[in-house]
Amino acid sequence: MAPTTRRHATSLETIAVTVPEAAVPFFENAIGSVCTTVGIFEANPEGTLWRVEGVRDHGHRDDELTTALLLAQLASGENAELERSPTEAEGWLARTYEAFPEQAVGRRFVIRGTHLPEQADSTRIALTLDAGVAFGSGEHGSTRGCLRALERIAHRAPRRILDLGCGTGILAMAAAALLHRPVLAVDIEPWSVRVSAHNAQRNQLSRLLTCRLGNGWNTPAIRRAAPYDLVFANILARPLCLMAKDLARNLSPGGTVILAGLLRTQIRMVLSAHRRQGLVLEQVLTEGDWATLVLRKPNRPTLRAKGQ
Repeated sequence: MAPTTRRHATSLETIAVTVPEAAVPFFENAIGSVCTTVGIFEANPEGTLWRVEGVRDHGHRDDELTTALLLAQLASGENAELERSPTEAEGWLARTYEAFPEQAVGRRFVIRGTHLPEQADSTRIALTLDAGVAFGSGEHGSTRGCLRALERIAHRAPRRILDLGCGTGILAMAAAALLHRPVLAVDIEPWSVRVSAHNAQRNQLSRLLTCRLGNGWNTPAIRRAAPYDLVFANILARPLCLMAKDLARNLSPGGTVILAGLLRTQIRMVLSAHRRQGLVLEQVLTEGDWATLVLRKPNRPTLRAKGQ
């Protein structure tokens, strides 16, 4: 008698946790230990919480999942509650694909999921990302603002480029593809470095991208390659303020910095911190509630009034 085929439509389940951004890699690894596919989605408009979810056979390797989640909680300091829900075989994948359609950004870029067919479009640079990794997929206003800003300063032909807090590497890849220059992509999270390197390979940009694990401006690879003609820092408002002095010190005279990850209401705070370091505002770009600042370091030091 031939074996019966199990119908996954009634035996799959989705497991998920909602955690702060810093905890994403720990729980992505935990859920990935029992699920072959893991998706990461924004859970709030501010981009501070992320939903990490996967699909598996119902109850598959439950003991292993319990251990992996415990380790993730200990490593991240986040006590995340596991959610479970029954899932039809095609439901989760279809939702993931639907949530990540092709996106045209600015005049030069188009972002496509790996589930979409390739299309010949000589007018745009295509960046291909896994639809299951919505984190840093180009949907967020801060990422889109950075891509638009890159288009506007590309004529300066920067030679030394840094993507600080690279996430999925989308900005580093965009700069490498548009400018045909090497880019150093650095992130504090091993998950981000791994994903960036994988995306660079997928987009045939590995020869131009160097992906490194590091903690901001203390990273040896960053210090060795300084000063920079162009720096992307798509992080959050308060870390941007704290790093303003190091940024200005490591930016070439005439160099450009593209700052993002801040809300419109935080423009004044971030701008003030960088103006104190002698940087000059050139442009403010907005996407919804999010703002992107383009600043430049003067070729000559600006004179300050006595007492400043």
